[in-house]
Amino acid sequence: MRKLLFSILVGLGGFAVLLWLGFWQMDRLEWKEGVLAGINARMAAGPVPLPDEVNEAQDEYRTVTVSGRPTGEELHVLVSGTQEGTGYRVVSSFETETGRRILLDQGLLPLEAKDTAPVRPEMEVTGTLLWPDDVNSSTPAPNLDENIWFGRDVAPMAERLETERLLVVLSRASALDPRIEPLPVNTVNIANDHLEYAITWFLLAAVWLAMSLYWLRRNLRRGDPEA
Repeated sequence: MRKLLFSILVGLGGFAVLLWLGFWQMDRLEWKEGVLAGINARMAAGPVPLPDEVNEAQDEYRTVTVSGRPTGEELHVLVSGTQEGTGYRVVSSFETETGRRILLDQGLLPLEAKDTAPVRPEMEVTGTLLWPDDVNSSTPAPNLDENIWFGRDVAPMAERLETERLLVVLSRASALDPRIEPLPVNTVNIANDHLEYAITWFLLAAVWLAMSLYWLRRNLRRGDPEA
């Protein structure tokens, strides 16, 4: 009897844990959908002039306008899987008409155009304030000799180009560097897998319960030698 009771507790306990994980993922899904709704609302709002001071928590994904020109100093971030293919994201220092220096993600430079000279038109830029999460503990360090980076990391990039620690991702501009194809920010690439995870946990819970019931029924038919 003790053996059967232990098996019942294990079966029900495992089922409860798996169900809890599924419902936790549903809660995370609701939270993520709220985050995405907030991001979409910021991006859909009309553009505003670049504020004198920005705050990541409040201003990320806000659409801004800024006028000036690239300085010609740029960092190349190797990327693949973009809508424009493989190449280098060009993160440039950009000097505004008020004398500020900021980071501007101008878009994708083809691999074969890496050594071509920058074009520096005067431009009015509409873009998105962004603090990318491209870099983690497994990201290789940049190859500074060849100017190849493997993720956008605002702090070291700003230090390298002697700019403010803020990045504007260009959506459109009154003039463009003809080498570069803009890569505007969108929410398509923001991961939201919580529904898939929830379904997985619920399916595992169902399988766990079915296996537990099968095992219990089989042992009841055979009789418990310890009962």
